[in-house]
Amino acid sequence: MGAAEVTAVVLAVLLGGLIKSITGMGFPIVAIPVIAVVLSLEDAVAIIAIPNTIFNASLVFQARSAAPETRDLPRLAAYGIVGAVGGTLLLFSVPEAALLIPLIVMIWVYIISAQQNPTRQLTPAHTRRWAPAVGTAAGVAQGAVGISGPIVGAWIHAYRLPKQAAVLSVTVLFLLTGAAQLVVLVAAGSYDRDRLLLAVLAIIPMAITLPIGVRIRDRISTDAFGRAVLGILALSSIALTYRVLA
Repeated sequence: MGAAEVTAVVLAVLLGGLIKSITGMGFPIVAIPVIAVVLSLEDAVAIIAIPNTIFNASLVFQARSAAPETRDLPRLAAYGIVGAVGGTLLLFSVPEAALLIPLIVMIWVYIISAQQNPTRQLTPAHTRRWAPAVGTAAGVAQGAVGISGPIVGAWIHAYRLPKQAAVLSVTVLFLLTGAAQLVVLVAAGSYDRDRLLLAVLAIIPMAITLPIGVRIRDRISTDAFGRAVLGILALSSIALTYRVLA
């Protein structure tokens, strides 16, 4: 473990953590590609899994009062956990591009449709019907490539929930699917001394960014929050495209 690896982890967590604490998403989307520049994808996924779980738990606690305003969380979470277990096993056996290319296409389909119809809102009947499929897909993406934000973010954004309820929804899903992923990684022996040290080190910049981002979120409008979420989705597609082409 050298200076380059430590620097990459700290910078990745500072940037990704600030974005996540504002919008509830974006931490793995930013952090994993940055870390993967100097380490392998498996290294990046394993390192980020621990601080990401802690980060999500902190945000869930902070936004817990918005629970009555959420929708479909139990169904999404239950299927997400199952998908995360299967997806983590795919991490070791399926080419990354086969998982990332459909994800990139889906992100842009949603962004374009959201821009063309910015007031479109999914009905409760529609979201309940599709929650199992979306939850499973999000879990598989989280387990396989460490990034489920594009799926979860696009789906929850279409609910048009209040800011706190949206943050609580995405972070509950990230927390449960990420925890399932972490259990499989530990069981598979994915943590050596260096990976574990870098994961613990990442908790420090994460703790710095969390209160700053929460204060920023409280001061922005609902429209600005929605635009920020779409911006993170676009950023995620660019990062994922880079990973496919690199």
